[in-house]
Amino acid sequence: MAGRGCRAGRAARRRRRKRDGSIQPESLSHQLRYVRLMKFLHQRGFTSTPLQPALFSDTDRGLQALHAIQPGGMLVSLPESCLLTTSTVLLSYLGPFLKRWKPPPSSLVALCVFLVCERHRGEASDWFPYIDVLPQSYSCPPYFTDSVMAVLPSGVRRRAEEQREMVRHLHASHQDFFRSLQPVLTRPAEEVLTYEALRWAWCSINTRSVFMTPPSSSFLSGPDNYALAPFLDLLNHRPDVQVKAGFNRATGCYEVRSLSGVQRHQQAFINYGSHDNQRLLLEYGFVSSCNPHSVVYVEEDLLCEAFRGGQSLDEKVLFLRENHFLDNLTVSDEGPGWRLLAALRLLSLPPLPCRHWRTVLLGQTAGEEEERSVLTAQTLCERLLKETRRSLQEISRLLQNCEQPIREQLEVVMSLRREERSILENCLEALQSTVEI
Repeated sequence: MAGRGCRAGRAARRRRRKRDGSIQPESLSHQLRYVRLMKFLHQRGFTSTPLQPALFSDTDRGLQALHAIQPGGMLVSLPESCLLTTSTVLLSYLGPFLKRWKPPPSSLVALCVFLVCERHRGEASDWFPYIDVLPQSYSCPPYFTDSVMAVLPSGVRRRAEEQREMVRHLHASHQDFFRSLQPVLTRPAEEVLTYEALRWAWCSINTRSVFMTPPSSSFLSGPDNYALAPFLDLLNHRPDVQVKAGFNRATGCYEVRSLSGVQRHQQAFINYGSHDNQRLLLEYGFVSSCNPHSVVYVEEDLLCEAFRGGQSLDEKVLFLRENHFLDNLTVSDEGPGWRLLAALRLLSLPPLPCRHWRTVLLGQTAGEEEERSVLTAQTLCERLLKETRRSLQEISRLLQNCEQPIREQLEVVMSLRREERSILENCLEALQSTVEI
């Protein structure tokens, strides 16, 4: 299951409700857009659910349990006819255009174009009740300004820039296909299928789609496992809940069951997977408080900088890379990860024959190398902590004078950076205890 992004003004509404002391969930089911959504789903075979849309003080929009749901109870059972997949697109008015275009467009492009065209049609669209409740913008990397990019951790910034560039390339490389759709558009294709429109559609799919494999089609290319699930995608993520989710071929429905149960009037959650907050920000545009999977990553360039001038540095780095010990180097509240410590031990070695390096990776070291690696880990954490504090100061400065969409982006990054600061401070305490012992 993929998550949802922030609606414009989400952070402001959350602050206002907290300021006013409003902690009780506020039902949204009476609002016209949700009334239309439920009518749309019922017409397609959706029956009933123990959940209703509501506003919560901590997560903004989500789904509230109308009554207690026991462990193993059904949260949502959404018929296949309610899911928006590539099969939906191929059976629509876009089908003939997709089927004759060579080379075949990707499944992702097909879904993106369908969303943009349906949004362009407004209330004339069959899918308008769903599109009307989708966020207008997202706090994901394709929406990030350069100033927001600059305050991200270096590894996140690199991946965020790649993601933003990928969406730009997706738009630029499909201009001829977009122009071929002019017969079904009421305005020039370049005014409808803009970069901003495609970015919105891409983020809608990336943050909200569930995993499902429709029948394969020779008219589309690339992975085809995206399905947009109206209403179901209002479920928010929490890392400590357990659910069972997937398409049930026996019932013909995409089903989500709660394995832990939900109390009456409480928010029902889904679990997107064991993702740290960097991954959640990159893919879904939010961070999760008290995330047990959260860590701080140590990038290869910072590691090499700490040992710059050391003997056989290039050879050791190559050895680590070939043995996949430069991936996922992390620190947590409890201290450095074992992969990072293994890499530090090897890089701390005095001149030794290469045949001894593998034993070091397996944990066989002398006391001196162990102590030196712990001291280097302290140095790395101190450097990362200094950079994190500097970024938090810059975020505070930027927040003093920025518009609401940028504010929401900055607040998400600030949450990530604050968590990073806490992890690094705790890690340094753990390392100091190790040195004292």
